[in-house]
Amino acid sequence: MSFNPNASEWKPSVSASAWTPGQGFTAPAPAPAPTPAPAPAPPAREESQESDIDENDPLWKLVLQIAGGDRERAMKMISDPDSLTQYPEVEALLASMPAEDDAMDTAQDDWESEQLAKEMDSKMAIDEDKKPAAPKEPEEEEEDEVIEVDDAPEGDPREHLNLVFIGHVDAGKSTLSGNILYITENVDKRTIERYEREAKERNRESWFLAFIMDTNEEERAKGKTVEVGRAHFETEVKRYTILDAPGHKNYVPNMIMGASQADIGVLVISARKGEFETGFDRGGQTREHALLAKTLGVSYLVVVINKMDDPTVQWDKQRFDECVTKLRPFLKSCGFVIKREVKFIPISGLTGANIKDTVSPSVCPWWSKCVANADNNTPQPTLMSLLDSLELKGRDPDAPLRIPVLDRYTDRGTIAMGKVESGTVRPGQKVVLMPTRNTYKIDAVWANEEPVKCARPGENVLIKLGGGCGIEDILKGFVICTNPPCRAVSKIICDIALMDLPEHARIFTAGFQSMFHAHCCEEECTVTKIFETTNSKGQVQKLPRFANVGMRIVCMIEVARSVPIETFEDKPFLGRFTLRTEGKTVAIGKIKKLPPKKD
Repeated sequence: MSFNPNASEWKPSVSASAWTPGQGFTAPAPAPAPTPAPAPAPPAREESQESDIDENDPLWKLVLQIAGGDRERAMKMISDPDSLTQYPEVEALLASMPAEDDAMDTAQDDWESEQLAKEMDSKMAIDEDKKPAAPKEPEEEEEDEVIEVDDAPEGDPREHLNLVFIGHVDAGKSTLSGNILYITENVDKRTIERYEREAKERNRESWFLAFIMDTNEEERAKGKTVEVGRAHFETEVKRYTILDAPGHKNYVPNMIMGASQADIGVLVISARKGEFETGFDRGGQTREHALLAKTLGVSYLVVVINKMDDPTVQWDKQRFDECVTKLRPFLKSCGFVIKREVKFIPISGLTGANIKDTVSPSVCPWWSKCVANADNNTPQPTLMSLLDSLELKGRDPDAPLRIPVLDRYTDRGTIAMGKVESGTVRPGQKVVLMPTRNTYKIDAVWANEEPVKCARPGENVLIKLGGGCGIEDILKGFVICTNPPCRAVSKIICDIALMDLPEHARIFTAGFQSMFHAHCCEEECTVTKIFETTNSKGQVQKLPRFANVGMRIVCMIEVARSVPIETFEDKPFLGRFTLRTEGKTVAIGKIKKLPPKKD
């Protein structure tokens, strides 16, 4: 049956017989002729199929053996894979053969590992030619996009600093934080009187200042801070945000979250007899908190020897010197430069002595002489004047934007919370969210919960993300960037200092697993290779099988999911990390090398 392709329209044939339902069309006579033609086709397919078979293939050999040497039967069995599963020997052979996808993944991982390992010969030095080349062009394009934002007041011109109060349980962190707010008139007298009554009802009269920061009922009942408390105060020179971190070892992850935002660490030490020793001995939180503060990037550590007014101390210089003498060598081992980065000052968090006003010479006659001689690196008489005198370096408002995301929530749009580490953030700016690489537009910016047209490095900000960003599109630990964005990798080469080990694993080897904490993100990680170790005597061993506590180690670490990070040399705040497991800080480190970028 054929149709005329050149016909303009269809017309029924007058000579055609009428069609009735159920009647079929009769095929033309020559149509059955080709039916015998396909008959020889199956042998041809069999021949081509047989020619495709690899006689050395172990599966073909096994199936041929099961078929008793009958090739036709073996061919039918091969063409029906489901029927092969009834033979245990076939299942065993298939299980031993690697899957194609797994092989590809392994090859990919091996490529990255080889690329990283090859570059270890030059001590992970980063090519200086490559560093400046990438950022230049995209940075200029990003500036062009931001020009559309109108010029407007950029918020308070005073510098903003984040203070994290750290130390052992019951050292007096919350009481000190609350007293600072009371002294700077951020809490009215009526509120303080209410807290005094509440504390008296609980038979904890000295806790009333801590209630300013510990607003949770659980925290007030137990006298233990659980979550990082936040509050703001100002002086004539600067603006401050207090981050009151929990001291109990069960809440160290919360403390890490607070300290990751801090510029200055205030290590609170209790001078009371027995309390200092408990916090500083092995297992106390004084050691771990000081170590984490350095790892998380605080620029200065102000060590306040608290409770100097206690009856067991009574502003005794000998007790103050004893605490300072024991702390110095440990803080030096954590990486602090004592003369430049660490300050020591005696205070009373409860009475307020040496916080804003200098302690009376009749109570503490020796302190004025220490200040005059600038002993213990402290030329300022009070804690507030000391904080005002500290100068932070390295804040670059013109660098590419980097904001590690601390948290997010929904409020008529997706709001991200974080601290501006570098660059300047403005409404209307286009940003890249790492590691997902999604692009969004900033609809609004708040600093200290007030809308601003611009936020510089050091500011704690809330950012409203537009462009279809949902709360599921952004997670804690992501980094908000402008071009060029930071890297998102799953493997790093790093330099770590091994501080401790869990009870079940007394040596550090390839395969060691822990939690990887960097800025606001945390991921499971595995040490895949150790390149070299350096012991306390400076002896270097290449490709060792294991390492012990106290050694410095160059190794490769693989994380479970990609994390947004940079090398310590390029961006120190994104290049530091901590390894923790079983409630212990195992190691601190910095990132030396990332996998090469693929074209």
